[in-house]
Amino acid sequence: MKRFSLITETEARCLAIDEVVELAPGGHVTPLAEDTLRSRRVRVVRGGVDPDAAARLGLETAVRRVAVGADHVGRELIGYVVRHLRARGLAVSDLTPIGADPIDYPDVAAAVARAVTHGEADAGVVADGSGIGSAVAANKVAGIRAAVLSDVTVARYGREHVGVNVGTLGATLVTPEEVATILDAWLGATIREPRYIARLVKIARLEERS
Repeated sequence: MKRFSLITETEARCLAIDEVVELAPGGHVTPLAEDTLRSRRVRVVRGGVDPDAAARLGLETAVRRVAVGADHVGRELIGYVVRHLRARGLAVSDLTPIGADPIDYPDVAAAVARAVTHGEADAGVVADGSGIGSAVAANKVAGIRAAVLSDVTVARYGREHVGVNVGTLGATLVTPEEVATILDAWLGATIREPRYIARLVKIARLEERS
């Protein structure tokens, strides 16, 4: 792994897409370099955090495949999500049951969550009335970190601070236009701070002890 005390725009442009590099304690990344690193999906490990921890948690995986699903309330919204994600060039698998019958959100949330944990998708999106029920259900699947993506700030923090790998949406709370910016903020963010990764390790240990 390459190690830097300073990453400028010049160094950032020389790094490979999806590369992982280490920033020495007290090191600095210039603002222009931050933009380039984000666009090249380069993950910066700060302060010598064990890179294996990030790999075990699935934090190094670039999102290219997304599993989505919805209950009957979120069906229309998830259709918009599918179109938006595919327009971004992502492969999308829609796990929403076919038919007009009511759909129980725990079933769909579990299917999407399992697609992520089984490696069939890099991330998941589930829509129901509020997004809350689907988040609760998805979080029952070991290895899933689900949260309601209620706005752009929450979406970005969810990815940067908690490594959220399943985002849930409330079809009665957000518009399709809002969803577009929310998903873009979520997918464009990356968790880099070692303190956040260390906390995720503790969360994973909670699953092992329960």
